[in-house]
Amino acid sequence: MKKSYCRHNSSVDNNLHTTAICPDVILAYTEGLHGKWLFTEIRAIFSRRYLLQNTAVEIFMANRMAVMFNFPDAATVKKVVHSLPRVGVGTNFGLPQTRRISLATPKQLFKAANMTQRWQRREITNFEYLIFVNTIAGRTYNDLNQYPVFPWVITNYDSDELDLTLPSNFRDLSKPIGALNPKRAAFFSDRFESWEDDQVPKFHYGTHYSTSSFTLMWLLRILLPITTNDHADRTFSSVSRAWRNCQRDTSDVK
Repeated sequence: MKKSYCRHNSSVDNNLHTTAICPDVILAYTEGLHGKWLFTEIRAIFSRRYLLQNTAVEIFMANRMAVMFNFPDAATVKKVVHSLPRVGVGTNFGLPQTRRISLATPKQLFKAANMTQRWQRREITNFEYLIFVNTIAGRTYNDLNQYPVFPWVITNYDSDELDLTLPSNFRDLSKPIGALNPKRAAFFSDRFESWEDDQVPKFHYGTHYSTSSFTLMWLLRILLPITTNDHADRTFSSVSRAWRNCQRDTSDVK
């Protein structure tokens, strides 16, 4: 029987973007640039955005590796999905394994999946539910600009013991990070109301919580024990300090 492969060689097609994550392989990134994968190993296919365009596809393999490809346009994405196995977005979310599901929008996936009901019945953990929300929203480890995000939940990072029965140890999830500190929230509102610029529209926050630079800020400090001469508020030294900064710094809402 002839085997079918999902194949990529970056020297042939410069328009095809791919990265791969495989912790068991040394130099996993370079390994993923030139590789081939059996069609029979494909377990899930998601349509993705890349640089704010609906031009990418992320393919999840049986070995839990994910590979992301970027194409010239959305029409090519549709052709590629229809050329790949009919696996949908996998079997974890209670969705049919169809190509239509692979091309569905995040809103459509969220509405059709059974994960919210399973979470409400406590059949899955908070972590599993947040991973589901990140995944269908298009967040991926293969794009630093769309890295998975998790909310700040705990407010106490200094005590030796954490009493989970105290409401004061939890943040108010009804408000965004930028509105938790009343004084800072007032600053953002005042700036929005008093803003006068013909070129720049009004805004509350002058920065975003999810960018490649912010992702690297966390990852570099985790992966590499390096020193830096950067501004202290822009370097990660502890979770406690990061929490305090995102409460008081008008340029930090991450």
